[in-house]
Amino acid sequence: EEPDEENYFHFCASLRIHGDHIPFDEISRTLGVLPTMMRRKGERKGPRSPEYTDDAWHFQPDVAETEPLDAHLIEILNVVRPHAEYIRSLKLRFKVDIFCGYRSNCDHAGFEVAHSCLELFTVLEIPFGVSVIIA
Repeated sequence: EEPDEENYFHFCASLRIHGDHIPFDEISRTLGVLPTMMRRKGERKGPRSPEYTDDAWHFQPDVAETEPLDAHLIEILNVVRPHAEYIRSLKLRFKVDIFCGYRSNCDHAGFEVAHSCLELFTVLEIPFGVSVIIA
């Protein structure tokens, strides 16, 4: 059955650091980027929302969601490559990962990731995973 709307394929990727007592300013200064999302443990999204259980510092590059996942990952790699040792050291105290998202209304398609983009996961010594949403 054909959908009523044109198929779309959207991507995103973010460097995420979670834990207690995250040094927000140090991370931003070291990486040379401002976080696109930052929160403190105990804060709330809204007045009725539960409190956050940890601090969080996220960086999502300014790449259109219509660009392939490769473009998002390369932008993050360009930021973290010179500071990989620093980010790996953060893993001793905090949870560090790369969130990759794929959203589409097409349930019979896929995507590829260039091998050069996977360097990001090797450099940071973290697994590659993708959150997939078909709506």
